[in-house]
Amino acid sequence: MASSPLRQLLEERVSQLLADADALAGESRGQARRECAERLNQAARRLRQAQSPAELAATLVDAAAAFATGAALFVVEGESARLENVRGMETEELPARFEIPLASAPALAGAMETRDPVTAAAVPGEISASVVDLLGHAPDVRVLLAPVVVDERVPAILYSWGNAEESALELLAQVAGAEWARLAPARVETEAEPLVSIAPAAVPAPAEEPTSWDALSPDEQQIHLSAQRFARVQVAEMRLFEAEAVQNGRSQHDLYAALRKSIDTARSGFQEKFFARCPSMLDYLHLELLRTIAHDDAELLGPEYPGPLA
Repeated sequence: MASSPLRQLLEERVSQLLADADALAGESRGQARRECAERLNQAARRLRQAQSPAELAATLVDAAAAFATGAALFVVEGESARLENVRGMETEELPARFEIPLASAPALAGAMETRDPVTAAAVPGEISASVVDLLGHAPDVRVLLAPVVVDERVPAILYSWGNAEESALELLAQVAGAEWARLAPARVETEAEPLVSIAPAAVPAPAEEPTSWDALSPDEQQIHLSAQRFARVQVAEMRLFEAEAVQNGRSQHDLYAALRKSIDTARSGFQEKFFARCPSMLDYLHLELLRTIAHDDAELLGPEYPGPLA
């Protein structure tokens, strides 16, 4: 039975409206991504301009609060964590000193031990009763704990809750880790682990690799620290801005094909900035790619991945 002219007109109009809606949705998604990228760039610039650890901590929490309902920073001190800054509380008035044992907050302890982000329920058994009471969390609230990693140790944990943009918050924590090392170089140098412990066991060490951190001169130590920070930031940006490509690359066991342009650009920058300046240099970019986006499975990098720089 033939459609009536009215029905045909309605069908055509509905099809056009659906097409217009899809186009607008695509534009909205693109605009949202651009706005998120701009906010992240502004936040990263503010973090890099910090002149002291206290200023960095305050800036990090301010920046993180734009990507979550609320944010706080816990500074790790031995077996406890001290609340340094917070945004998103009703009063934002902190006690003179608020400190919790890490043993009472398994989620915080897990983020510190694994050096990976942890998502947890805002309940006493995960984050401690004291934190739940202070921050006024409802039972159904979720929290994201993003460790601030500085050369394999965790001096602080970025704590956010509610409607959190996880990838953005993870990147802010990683940028903060790089800047933390810049603002406290003496502490980083004395507490850094031997370089041989950084590479996964499956990755053969270069023949010229020093046997310990102390074997390097102070200038070489600084170059190695800068190289590690460069690698972390480069890979973090791939995870954030090319999340779909990362996911596709993993599923197809070919991350290099999915991220070729970004990986090649990062490798070129790493080669120029660090390998040419330091004979003892390790390919921290390769190690970060392997650890962070390939989950320590070299096969996920793909058959055409060129391997570590030599």
